[in-house]
Amino acid sequence: MNMQQMVAQAQKMQRELRKAQAELAQKEFVVTKGGAVTVTVLGSREIKSIKIEADAFDADNKEMIEDMIALAINEAMEKIEAESEEINERITGQSGGLGF
Repeated sequence: MNMQQMVAQAQKMQRELRKAQAELAQKEFVVTKGGAVTVTVLGSREIKSIKIEADAFDADNKEMIEDMIALAINEAMEKIEAESEEINERITGQSGGLGF
């Protein structure tokens, strides 16, 4: 493979990676904890919504609800990271992408 073909192949992978990452940025990741808290995070890592069931609102539950929110957000971020890694590996054949 000559240098021009290698550059063309790298550019193609870069375009595919950008497209897949743009699609990931729009995807919603929904995590529910304890049946009381539901967090929706976009693949761009923007929190879209946090829903708390009405019957969970109790002063005694405050700390538990806060913990569930944190756990749900962290789990959503882990899912996003895993999917991002899968995209990189699928397109580039290696973990971590092309470094663009």
